[in-house]
Amino acid sequence: MSDSKSTDLIHHPYQAPGDFESPAVPVCKGSTVYFPNMAALRQRQWVDKSAYTYGLHGTPTTFTLEARLATLEGARHVLLAPSGLSAITVVNMGLLKAGDTLLLPDNVYNPSKDFARHEMAAWGIGHRLYDAMQPESLAQALDETVKLVWLEAPGSVTLEFPDLPALVRAVREKAPQAVIALDNTWGAGLAFDAFALGDGLGVDVTIHALTKYPSGGGDVLMGSVACRDTALYEKLAWTHSRLGLGVGANDVELVLRNLPSLPLRYAAQDAAARRIAAWAQTQPQVARVLHPALPDSPGHAHWAALCRAAAGLLTLEMDPRFSAAQVDDFVDGLQRFRIGWSWGGPVSLAVPYQGGAMRKLGSPYRGTLVRLCIGLEAVDDLIADLAAGLARLDAR
Repeated sequence: MSDSKSTDLIHHPYQAPGDFESPAVPVCKGSTVYFPNMAALRQRQWVDKSAYTYGLHGTPTTFTLEARLATLEGARHVLLAPSGLSAITVVNMGLLKAGDTLLLPDNVYNPSKDFARHEMAAWGIGHRLYDAMQPESLAQALDETVKLVWLEAPGSVTLEFPDLPALVRAVREKAPQAVIALDNTWGAGLAFDAFALGDGLGVDVTIHALTKYPSGGGDVLMGSVACRDTALYEKLAWTHSRLGLGVGANDVELVLRNLPSLPLRYAAQDAAARRIAAWAQTQPQVARVLHPALPDSPGHAHWAALCRAAAGLLTLEMDPRFSAAQVDDFVDGLQRFRIGWSWGGPVSLAVPYQGGAMRKLGSPYRGTLVRLCIGLEAVDDLIADLAAGLARLDAR
């Protein structure tokens, strides 16, 4: 101890006993990480997660979440990112350079298209779109310049479920140099095994918007990148480091706290969405219901062959007799469904889209689409809300 209380408060010798255990993972915060000596400072490496060097490169809290997400995804390595979109960006920037080509499904998450059209194009990286429901469309787009192929299952908003094994097989046969990445946010590591699709097939990388189901509260922004190959992981990890990406310890705590309930919440929202989808099919104001578990939804057979679950999303294709403004009024009038982006949280959400404008390779959707994210409310209350909204729509 010194003669100065200010010094003693900073350099206090007390260390708490180290045998404390509880269900909650300790929240370790720190930018600076202390080294015991100069030899440790010079020798420690963070990339294999065997030691701590700087807060941006990981703490016990982030390493724990990464390890648990690796178990969820069936991967060996995981990186955390500030959002799902930033996880996609890590993969794109880590694996592509000027002169390379990126392939995207036409029904991919739209910000992925925007990133390819703007930033990646400015860096000399080309991109092409393919029809995810036609494996031959992907095969025709492959050549020696293709270094990264993105998959999404199901498609964004319209929820078409592709033949994932056929898509992976096409890439392996025609462009073995290409890395295959999958946005696995919908599947959440529960619906199917992305790294083991059967017959020795699997993707190389998955990204996950932890903002959705793993967070579960609608109050966290975070993403993850997962893979099995160590060399691929290290390549992505160094890009991640050079980009200076990090996540807050308190946000990591929230995901860790909610992760054990993920299978229960996912199953409940899946069951609720299926019930609402079946009910919506009987409503005359709805031309079609898009949900992979419905027999007439695009790609249902592929979903049935691969999946154990179907998440909590469905999309209503409204009868074309209703204008976009009328559908907006229908959404405005809902009481249990709030208007907002994202999904996977406790509150049900509704957002309208113009189906005909969503695809570059042609769209089969004639009416306005309304995507529903099913939360954790009582299903009867949600159906009553939708029924009242559709009745108002019909009365206009």
